[in-house]
Amino acid sequence: MRLRFHTADVFTTEPFGGNPLAVFPAVEGLDSETMQRVAAEFALSETVFVLPPEDPRHTRKVRIFTPKKELLFAGHPTIGTAMILSWIGEIPSDGDGAQVVLEEGVGPVPVRLLLRNGRAYFAEFSSPKLPELRTTSNSIDDIAGVLSLEPRDICTGALAPRSISCGIPFLFVALAGREALGRARLNRVVWETKFADSWAKDLYLFTRDARDSDVSARMFGPGVGIEEDPASGSAVAALAAFLTALSSVRSGTLKWTVEQGRDLGRPSTLGLEADVRDGNVISVRVGGSAVPMTEGFLQL
Repeated sequence: MRLRFHTADVFTTEPFGGNPLAVFPAVEGLDSETMQRVAAEFALSETVFVLPPEDPRHTRKVRIFTPKKELLFAGHPTIGTAMILSWIGEIPSDGDGAQVVLEEGVGPVPVRLLLRNGRAYFAEFSSPKLPELRTTSNSIDDIAGVLSLEPRDICTGALAPRSISCGIPFLFVALAGREALGRARLNRVVWETKFADSWAKDLYLFTRDARDSDVSARMFGPGVGIEEDPASGSAVAALAAFLTALSSVRSGTLKWTVEQGRDLGRPSTLGLEADVRDGNVISVRVGGSAVPMTEGFLQL
């Protein structure tokens, strides 16, 4: 069996930036075990397998795997898959745009594509779930320990750590500044003993002490088998709830730019929007660009 694949760097306009992604655009009949083994072989944050949709009104069904497990939802695979399907002619275009609905484990995910000369250059997904918030039972000392930081590096008060999910739960940790963000290192011993059984097993660190954006961030994903992720669309979607709580705007549309991946040498830029009514998030969108990198065949 020969399976065609394509790779792209997602949440960047430059090759070798952003978050790499592999997409297999036609894998009908491939079993789950083989999908997981292929994802482990590619060893990227995520690998996507595209199937016919279960609902004919939708574009495709997609299954998303890290090297260790299948995910119900992920942001950079959603953006990258929609763009790759457009590049290879699998999505009808309508002038300067196209609409896509990808069936993922959390449900249908709408994606809006922007096209130039018939080619997608930007994609934006609407989060399939609104942010779900929970308090964390971990102490500031625990959180500082798992990040190899000092307790004074962790913000408290209105910026105190909290767990939020838009499909995948993350522990959001606001840090005192960019310098602390750069010093963070995952301590797996502390993670195994204090965080591995938590609702939010993965950690998203951010600071508003950013360079060319509103937020600088990093994501450690030991719970999903990712040491550190260059760009995390599902986490950024959930971040909207944290940032909205800090805003004085009660109703309207809030917008932020998030940079991630700089510490890995893979700078990524994610656009985040939240529609807010009476201080509550009623919809979230995450967008970005991608660039094609490789295509080829996997021989099974």
